[in-house]
Amino acid sequence: MTDRDSNKPLATSRRNFLKQSIALAGAVSGIAALGLSAPASLRSAAWAAGSDAPEKAALTVGFIPLTDCASVVVAATQGFGEKYGLTINPSKEASWAGVRDKLNTGELDAAHVLYGMMYGAQLGLAGPQKDMAVLMGLNQNGQGITLSKQLRDAGVTNGAQLAEHVKKGGNPLTFAQTFPTGTHAMWLYYWLGSLGINPMNDVKTIVVPPPQMVANMRVGNMDGFCVGEPWGARAIFDKIGFTATTTQQIWPDHPEKVLGTTRAFIEQYPNAARALIMAILEASRFIEASEENRKSTAKLISGKAYVNAPVQVIEPRFLAQYEDGLGNSWKDEHAMAFCKDGSVNFPYHSDGMWFLTQFKRWGLLRDAPDYAAVAAQINQTALYAEAASALKLTVPSSPLRSSTLIDGVVWDGSNPAAYADSFAIKA
Repeated sequence: MTDRDSNKPLATSRRNFLKQSIALAGAVSGIAALGLSAPASLRSAAWAAGSDAPEKAALTVGFIPLTDCASVVVAATQGFGEKYGLTINPSKEASWAGVRDKLNTGELDAAHVLYGMMYGAQLGLAGPQKDMAVLMGLNQNGQGITLSKQLRDAGVTNGAQLAEHVKKGGNPLTFAQTFPTGTHAMWLYYWLGSLGINPMNDVKTIVVPPPQMVANMRVGNMDGFCVGEPWGARAIFDKIGFTATTTQQIWPDHPEKVLGTTRAFIEQYPNAARALIMAILEASRFIEASEENRKSTAKLISGKAYVNAPVQVIEPRFLAQYEDGLGNSWKDEHAMAFCKDGSVNFPYHSDGMWFLTQFKRWGLLRDAPDYAAVAAQINQTALYAEAASALKLTVPSSPLRSSTLIDGVVWDGSNPAAYADSFAIKA
């Protein structure tokens, strides 16, 4: 039985959605505003026609079992690639290091991947150097920092109490993240730094693959971890931890996973890359089209082939319904988002540069890089703009955006070197 057969509500709502969707257009609004030139071949027919047909018709796209793999799974299993001449084969991976290695060897054509991992690979950090390409953002928000039941029993239920606990000394606490240059490492370090805790000196950090976080906390291997959903919710469900903060509390609408590939792939298969962006953009828009679609998607990804977690663990936070394991519950205004008219998906240069500033802050980079040049090389704004404009999604007028993080500091990408050097707590 196929996923489509076993999830008829998803298939049915998809058909209704596609009936209402606007036909592909040749509009290139937004591309000129970015200073980019639209190709002459951009036209109001499916990209799969004629010379725009994918050079490679079957693509293997890796993912890690996390809630934010949803748009990749939906695109692959619900036929969103077919109108663009693509077969998308999803490949469940065990670790981010494995995803990195398979992208490098070409075993994976593209992947649901950590934003910071792409930048680390480009610079040869935490693995071999490889020229990489970020095709689009897959989601914003939806990660969290979990602290253990043991810390709660010791009177630590928030960041301020954690800082006081650390100041008392004794055996250093151990925190887990998922990859040295990944998003979870950077969220964890930034949060600890905002509390006056130096993650390089005051605590120990270890790397644990996302699906193994809960099991490792259960046996006492760490006092806290930062990971994507549903593993924060699973720790609460299993009564072994509580949510100390969500990552959207650290940075509302922060960049998270991206659709990543190698530079060599987009140079060899530009049409296939564009078609893949369009298929996943349509899947992303579909997920957010209704609460029914969100619920059906949560059910789909809960299966063993994907996230392999109970739907009652995945669905609530997928629907912005949060509780922290301490008796508090709320409707989150910045819950995990997949599209929002494309504002989630545009590969802002400033988002990529932010990770570089944190690499410099924490000693992963000794010297300041050419921030703007690295971001411009990795983030494929022109290719994304072609795809998004054809789907009539909004393309921002600037590759930079402004955000205020938990410490009140504004990040807008205008002076990354000064920003990186401005932190009192650093390596």
